[in-house]
Amino acid sequence: MTIITDERCTAYDSPGHPERPFRVSGTVKQLKAQTSLKLEWLKPEPAPKAKVLRAHTTNHFQRLAVPHDFDSDTPYHTGIRDHALRSVGGALKALELAKAGKPNFSLLRPPGHHATREHSMGFCYLGSVAIAALEAKAADSRKVAVFDFDVHHGNGTEEILTRKNGIEFFSIHQHPAYPGSGTKSFDNCHNYIARPNLPREDYRKIAERAIADLKVYSPELIIVSAGFDAYAGDPLCNQKLSEEDFRWFGKTLAGLGVPVASAMEGGYSDDLPDLVFAYLRGLLGK
Repeated sequence: MTIITDERCTAYDSPGHPERPFRVSGTVKQLKAQTSLKLEWLKPEPAPKAKVLRAHTTNHFQRLAVPHDFDSDTPYHTGIRDHALRSVGGALKALELAKAGKPNFSLLRPPGHHATREHSMGFCYLGSVAIAALEAKAADSRKVAVFDFDVHHGNGTEEILTRKNGIEFFSIHQHPAYPGSGTKSFDNCHNYIARPNLPREDYRKIAERAIADLKVYSPELIIVSAGFDAYAGDPLCNQKLSEEDFRWFGKTLAGLGVPVASAMEGGYSDDLPDLVFAYLRGLLGK
């Protein structure tokens, strides 16, 4: 298993903001301390501008260098464009490793799935997973799936990938919840809704239905927006998943028998390192 990360992504911070350096630094610390999984470590290269511009406008790319906050949730940080480009680079490296048959996980911040073609929002600046999906399609992949199990709807990924031939988007998320989208399925976008405070067993049934539909699509590869905020202890939403559920996500996706590339999205509890570890165990069939 290759973990793609870079300590520079922990260098920015807004006091009290849930998207905090611990999400990466705490997880790296725990993964390096464990002995049950053999891990390799790799730093990403920043994504090339040309690949970013498949998903985002030039105006958006340039705006990332302007020192003004994007919205109340999404502050400007010095160098945030470089951090975001490394996150995209991590997703692209995960894709490369997946296609080579190598288990992988991109452990970087900022996350990406709320970033739309023209706007940063929801702690996200560039759509890492969407860019990776477009890269896969531009290369040699005939049928690509994006599977998003973050508790918040990946509205940016959906906007970027809507009606893209050969790409299907599957998202399981709570509604009502931020950002308020993803209430219906359409075209190549499949949305699976969980109400707040849904019993864990019922959430799993929704996930099972989404994965069954994913399997019917029969993709050549799957790119995962791995969000860990449907966890019972997460401060930003109202779901009840356990560590075991994230292991199940990993094992079930890996069990589909096609390459899987994974990049971290949300997950804001102090238990995030345990949840990521559980997902990695699942990907490796443990």
